[in-house]
Amino acid sequence: MPELPEVETIARGVHECVRGDRIVEVWFGSHPQPFKTTPLRQARGLEGRAILAVYRAGKHIVCELSAPDERTSGRGKHRNQRGGDAAAHDVSAQWIVHLGMTGRLLVTTPDAPLEPHTHARLNLASGRELRFVDPRRFGRLDFLDLSRVPGFRAPGADPLTVSGDVFASLFHGRKTPIKAALLNQKLLSGVGNIYADESLFRAGIRPRRLCGRLTRSELEGLRLALIEVLRHAIRLGGSSVSDYVDANGVRGFFQLEHCVYQRGGLPCLRCQTPIKRIVLAGRGTHYCPQCQR
Repeated sequence: MPELPEVETIARGVHECVRGDRIVEVWFGSHPQPFKTTPLRQARGLEGRAILAVYRAGKHIVCELSAPDERTSGRGKHRNQRGGDAAAHDVSAQWIVHLGMTGRLLVTTPDAPLEPHTHARLNLASGRELRFVDPRRFGRLDFLDLSRVPGFRAPGADPLTVSGDVFASLFHGRKTPIKAALLNQKLLSGVGNIYADESLFRAGIRPRRLCGRLTRSELEGLRLALIEVLRHAIRLGGSSVSDYVDANGVRGFFQLEHCVYQRGGLPCLRCQTPIKRIVLAGRGTHYCPQCQR
Protein backbone atom coordinates (compact mmCIF):
# COMPACT_ATOMS: atom_id res chain seq x y z
CA MET A 1 0.00 0.00 0.00
CA PRO A 2 1.34 3.48 -0.80
CA GLU A 3 2.45 5.16 2.41
CA LEU A 4 3.14 8.77 3.31
CA PRO A 5 6.16 9.35 1.01
CA GLU A 6 4.42 7.79 -1.98
CA VAL A 7 1.18 9.70 -1.40
CA GLU A 8 3.12 12.93 -0.81
CA THR A 9 5.06 12.42 -4.05
CA ILE A 10 1.89 11.80 -6.07
CA ALA A 11 0.06 14.76 -4.52
CA ARG A 12 2.95 17.11 -5.27
CA GLY A 13 3.17 15.86 -8.85
CA VAL A 14 -0.55 16.23 -9.49
CA HIS A 15 -0.57 19.70 -7.90
CA GLU A 16 2.29 20.82 -10.12
CA CYS A 17 0.57 19.53 -13.27
CA VAL A 18 -3.07 20.51 -12.79
CA ARG A 19 -3.29 23.39 -10.32
CA GLY A 20 -5.51 26.07 -11.86
CA ASP A 21 -6.98 23.71 -14.44
CA ARG A 22 -10.72 23.19 -14.69
CA ILE A 23 -12.64 19.91 -14.77
CA VAL A 24 -14.75 19.81 -17.92
CA GLU A 25 -15.98 16.24 -18.22
CA VAL A 26 -15.93 13.23 -15.88
CA TRP A 27 -16.18 9.50 -16.56
CA PHE A 28 -16.44 6.79 -13.90
CA GLY A 29 -16.30 3.01 -14.29
CA SER A 30 -18.99 0.55 -13.33
CA HIS A 31 -17.31 -1.19 -10.38
CA PRO A 32 -18.91 0.07 -7.13
CA GLN A 33 -15.97 -0.55 -4.78
CA PRO A 34 -14.00 2.67 -5.35
CA PHE A 35 -16.88 5.03 -4.60
CA LYS A 36 -17.73 6.45 -1.18
CA THR A 37 -19.89 9.01 -2.98
CA THR A 38 -21.99 7.73 -5.88
CA PRO A 39 -20.46 8.21 -9.34
CA LEU A 40 -23.41 10.34 -10.47
CA ARG A 41 -23.10 12.70 -7.52
CA GLN A 42 -19.33 12.92 -7.96
CA ALA A 43 -19.63 13.69 -11.66
CA ARG A 44 -22.22 16.40 -11.07
CA GLY A 45 -20.14 17.83 -8.24
CA LEU A 46 -16.82 17.83 -10.08
CA GLU A 47 -17.70 19.20 -13.51
CA GLY A 48 -17.07 22.91 -13.98
CA ARG A 49 -14.84 23.30 -10.92
CA ALA A 50 -11.26 24.55 -10.96
CA ILE A 51 -8.58 22.58 -9.11
CA LEU A 52 -7.15 25.06 -6.60
CA ALA A 53 -4.64 22.81 -4.84
CA VAL A 54 -3.71 19.17 -4.35
CA TYR A 55 -2.10 17.96 -1.14
CA ARG A 56 -1.67 14.95 1.12
CA ALA A 57 -3.60 14.39 4.35
CA GLY A 58 -2.42 11.17 6.00
CA LYS A 59 -2.63 8.54 3.25
CA HIS A 60 -5.29 10.50 1.36
CA ILE A 61 -4.92 12.92 -1.55
CA VAL A 62 -7.12 16.00 -1.24
CA CYS A 63 -8.03 18.04 -4.33
CA GLU A 64 -9.43 21.42 -3.29
CA LEU A 65 -11.99 22.75 -5.76
CA SER A 66 -13.60 26.09 -6.58
CA ALA A 67 -17.29 26.73 -6.97
CA PRO A 68 -18.56 25.42 -10.33
CA ASP A 69 -18.35 27.73 -13.32
CA GLU A 70 -21.59 27.45 -15.27
CA ARG A 71 -19.83 28.41 -18.48
CA THR A 72 -17.59 25.32 -18.32
CA SER A 73 -19.80 22.83 -16.47
CA GLY A 74 -21.55 20.22 -18.58
CA ARG A 75 -20.10 17.78 -21.03
CA GLY A 76 -17.74 18.88 -23.76
CA LYS A 77 -17.90 22.67 -23.26
CA HIS A 78 -14.75 24.78 -23.58
CA ARG A 79 -12.42 21.78 -23.40
CA ASN A 80 -9.35 23.74 -24.43
CA GLN A 81 -9.75 26.70 -22.10
CA ARG A 82 -7.53 27.02 -19.04
CA GLY A 83 -9.15 27.33 -15.65
CA GLY A 84 -7.92 30.89 -15.25
CA ASP A 85 -6.85 32.42 -11.95
CA ALA A 86 -8.20 29.62 -9.78
CA ALA A 87 -6.43 30.99 -6.71
CA ALA A 88 -8.92 33.86 -6.71
CA HIS A 89 -11.73 31.43 -5.86
CA ASP A 90 -12.61 30.16 -2.42
CA VAL A 91 -12.49 26.42 -1.76
CA SER A 92 -16.05 25.11 -1.92
CA ALA A 93 -15.55 21.38 -2.42
CA GLN A 94 -12.98 18.59 -2.12
CA TRP A 95 -12.32 15.44 -4.11
CA ILE A 96 -10.71 12.85 -1.85
CA VAL A 97 -8.60 10.01 -3.27
CA HIS A 98 -7.41 7.06 -1.20
CA LEU A 99 -5.05 4.84 -3.18
CA GLY A 100 -5.73 1.64 -1.25
CA MET A 101 -3.30 -1.19 -2.04
CA THR A 102 -2.63 -0.62 -5.73
CA GLY A 103 -4.18 2.71 -6.67
CA ARG A 104 -2.55 5.21 -9.02
CA LEU A 105 -3.45 8.83 -9.74
CA LEU A 106 -1.96 9.73 -13.10
CA VAL A 107 -1.79 12.91 -15.17
CA THR A 108 -1.87 12.06 -18.86
CA THR A 109 -3.56 12.99 -22.14
CA PRO A 110 -6.95 11.74 -23.36
CA ASP A 111 -5.35 9.78 -26.21
CA ALA A 112 -2.93 7.88 -23.94
CA PRO A 113 -3.56 4.10 -23.83
CA LEU A 114 -6.25 3.28 -21.30
CA GLU A 115 -4.92 0.98 -18.61
CA PRO A 116 -7.07 -1.90 -17.39
CA HIS A 117 -8.84 -1.17 -14.10
CA THR A 118 -9.20 2.55 -14.82
CA HIS A 119 -12.08 3.73 -12.62
CA ALA A 120 -12.08 7.49 -13.16
CA ARG A 121 -11.14 9.92 -15.93
CA LEU A 122 -11.32 13.68 -15.35
CA ASN A 123 -10.94 15.61 -18.60
CA LEU A 124 -9.44 19.04 -17.95
CA ALA A 125 -9.78 22.31 -19.84
CA SER A 126 -6.07 22.34 -20.69
CA GLY A 127 -6.34 19.06 -22.60
CA ARG A 128 -4.84 16.97 -19.82
CA GLU A 129 -6.60 14.06 -18.18
CA LEU A 130 -6.47 12.93 -14.55
CA ARG A 131 -6.97 9.17 -14.18
CA PHE A 132 -7.51 6.89 -11.19
CA VAL A 133 -6.36 3.31 -11.80
CA ASP A 134 -6.72 0.56 -9.19
CA PRO A 135 -6.42 -3.15 -10.10
CA ARG A 136 -7.43 -4.50 -6.66
CA ARG A 137 -10.17 -1.91 -6.09
CA PHE A 138 -9.32 -1.19 -2.44
CA GLY A 139 -8.96 2.53 -3.17
CA ARG A 140 -11.76 5.01 -2.55
CA LEU A 141 -13.05 8.19 -4.21
CA ASP A 142 -15.18 10.70 -2.33
CA PHE A 143 -16.67 14.13 -3.06
CA LEU A 144 -17.33 16.65 -0.28
CA ASP A 145 -19.51 19.73 -0.71
CA LEU A 146 -18.08 22.03 1.96
CA SER A 147 -21.33 23.96 2.22
CA ARG A 148 -22.84 20.81 3.73
CA VAL A 149 -20.00 18.94 5.45
CA PRO A 150 -16.64 19.86 7.02
CA GLY A 151 -13.45 19.50 5.02
CA PHE A 152 -11.43 16.30 5.18
CA ARG A 153 -8.96 15.82 8.02
CA ALA A 154 -6.66 12.87 8.62
CA PRO A 155 -7.57 10.95 11.78
CA GLY A 156 -4.14 11.12 13.42
CA ALA A 157 -1.18 13.46 13.81
CA ASP A 158 1.03 14.10 10.80
CA PRO A 159 4.43 12.38 11.30
CA LEU A 160 6.32 15.13 9.49
CA THR A 161 5.11 17.94 11.73
CA VAL A 162 4.19 16.31 15.06
CA SER A 163 5.98 17.89 18.03
CA GLY A 164 8.05 15.92 20.52
CA ASP A 165 5.52 16.43 23.31
CA VAL A 166 2.57 15.32 21.19
CA PHE A 167 4.50 12.33 19.80
CA ALA A 168 5.43 11.14 23.29
CA SER A 169 1.85 11.57 24.51
CA LEU A 170 0.54 9.36 21.68
CA PHE A 171 2.43 6.34 23.02
CA HIS A 172 2.66 7.07 26.74
CA GLY A 173 1.34 4.20 28.84
CA ARG A 174 0.18 2.07 25.93
CA LYS A 175 0.59 -1.68 26.36
CA THR A 176 0.88 -2.42 22.65
CA PRO A 177 4.08 -3.09 20.68
CA ILE A 178 5.58 0.07 19.23
CA LYS A 179 5.38 -1.31 15.66
CA ALA A 180 1.63 -1.88 16.02
CA ALA A 181 1.18 1.61 17.45
CA LEU A 182 3.08 3.20 14.56
CA LEU A 183 0.64 1.55 12.15
CA ASN A 184 -2.38 2.89 14.03
CA GLN A 185 -3.70 5.63 11.74
CA LYS A 186 -5.66 7.18 14.62
CA LEU A 187 -2.33 7.99 16.27
CA LEU A 188 -0.13 8.84 13.27
CA SER A 189 -1.64 9.23 9.80
CA GLY A 190 0.49 7.98 6.94
CA VAL A 191 2.97 5.52 8.46
CA GLY A 192 2.78 1.99 7.07
CA ASN A 193 4.81 -1.18 7.17
CA ILE A 194 7.84 0.00 5.22
CA TYR A 195 8.54 3.18 7.15
CA ALA A 196 7.67 1.72 10.53
CA ASP A 197 10.34 -0.97 10.02
CA GLU A 198 12.89 1.47 8.63
CA SER A 199 12.43 4.11 11.33
CA LEU A 200 12.57 1.56 14.16
CA PHE A 201 15.84 0.26 12.74
CA ARG A 202 17.35 3.73 12.56
CA ALA A 203 16.19 4.45 16.12
CA GLY A 204 17.60 1.15 17.39
CA ILE A 205 14.27 -0.02 18.83
CA ARG A 206 12.88 -3.54 18.45
CA PRO A 207 9.37 -3.65 17.01
CA ARG A 208 8.04 -5.79 19.90
CA ARG A 209 9.00 -3.24 22.58
CA LEU A 210 5.90 -2.07 24.44
CA CYS A 211 5.12 1.61 24.00
CA GLY A 212 4.76 2.23 27.72
CA ARG A 213 8.28 0.94 28.39
CA LEU A 214 10.02 3.29 26.01
CA THR A 215 11.78 6.24 27.61
CA ARG A 216 11.12 9.81 26.54
CA SER A 217 14.60 9.85 25.01
CA GLU A 218 13.87 6.72 22.98
CA LEU A 219 10.57 8.14 21.76
CA GLU A 220 12.25 11.37 20.71
CA GLY A 221 14.90 9.38 18.87
CA LEU A 222 12.15 7.45 17.09
CA ARG A 223 10.33 10.64 16.14
CA LEU A 224 13.47 12.12 14.61
CA ALA A 225 14.32 8.87 12.84
CA LEU A 226 10.81 8.68 11.41
CA ILE A 227 10.97 12.24 10.11
CA GLU A 228 14.41 11.61 8.60
CA VAL A 229 13.28 8.41 6.86
CA LEU A 230 10.08 9.95 5.51
CA ARG A 231 11.79 13.09 4.19
CA HIS A 232 14.55 11.08 2.52
CA ALA A 233 11.99 8.76 0.94
CA ILE A 234 10.06 11.75 -0.41
CA ARG A 235 13.27 13.13 -1.94
CA LEU A 236 13.74 9.79 -3.73
CA GLY A 237 10.15 9.63 -4.94
CA GLY A 238 8.98 6.90 -2.54
CA SER A 239 9.44 3.13 -2.55
CA SER A 240 8.39 1.14 -5.62
CA VAL A 241 8.13 -2.37 -4.18
CA SER A 242 4.90 -3.27 -6.00
CA ASP A 243 2.61 -1.18 -8.23
CA TYR A 244 3.54 2.30 -7.04
CA VAL A 245 4.45 5.03 -9.54
CA ASP A 246 4.20 8.81 -9.26
CA ALA A 247 1.75 11.08 -11.07
CA ASN A 248 3.76 10.79 -14.29
CA GLY A 249 4.10 7.01 -14.11
CA VAL A 250 7.70 7.04 -12.81
CA ARG A 251 8.90 4.57 -10.17
CA GLY A 252 10.52 5.71 -6.92
CA PHE A 253 14.02 4.85 -5.69
CA PHE A 254 13.88 4.60 -1.89
CA GLN A 255 13.50 0.79 -2.08
CA LEU A 256 17.18 0.74 -3.03
CA GLU A 257 18.02 2.15 0.42
CA HIS A 258 15.88 -0.08 2.62
CA CYS A 259 17.95 -1.29 5.58
CA VAL A 260 15.60 -3.98 6.90
CA TYR A 261 12.27 -4.03 5.06
CA GLN A 262 11.94 -7.23 2.98
CA ARG A 263 15.56 -8.13 3.77
CA GLY A 264 14.79 -11.11 6.02
CA GLY A 265 17.78 -13.49 6.20
CA LEU A 266 20.15 -11.01 4.56
CA PRO A 267 23.06 -9.51 6.52
CA CYS A 268 22.44 -6.24 8.35
CA LEU A 269 24.08 -3.38 6.51
CA ARG A 270 25.63 -2.21 9.79
CA CYS A 271 26.68 -5.32 11.70
CA GLN A 272 26.21 -8.23 9.25
CA THR A 273 23.81 -10.05 11.60
CA PRO A 274 21.02 -11.71 9.57
CA ILE A 275 17.87 -9.60 9.48
CA LYS A 276 15.01 -11.33 11.26
CA ARG A 277 11.45 -11.50 9.95
CA ILE A 278 8.47 -11.97 12.26
CA VAL A 279 4.73 -11.35 11.99
CA LEU A 280 3.50 -8.59 14.28
CA ALA A 281 0.01 -7.08 14.23
CA GLY A 282 -0.67 -9.21 11.19
CA ARG A 283 2.15 -7.63 9.20
CA GLY A 284 5.51 -8.95 8.11
CA THR A 285 8.06 -7.17 10.30
CA HIS A 286 11.82 -6.92 9.80
CA TYR A 287 14.53 -5.95 12.27
CA CYS A 288 18.16 -6.51 13.22
CA PRO A 289 18.45 -8.46 16.52
CA GLN A 290 21.87 -6.89 17.14
CA CYS A 291 21.29 -3.24 16.27
CA GLN A 292 17.79 -2.98 17.72
CA ARG A 293 17.21 -3.43 21.46
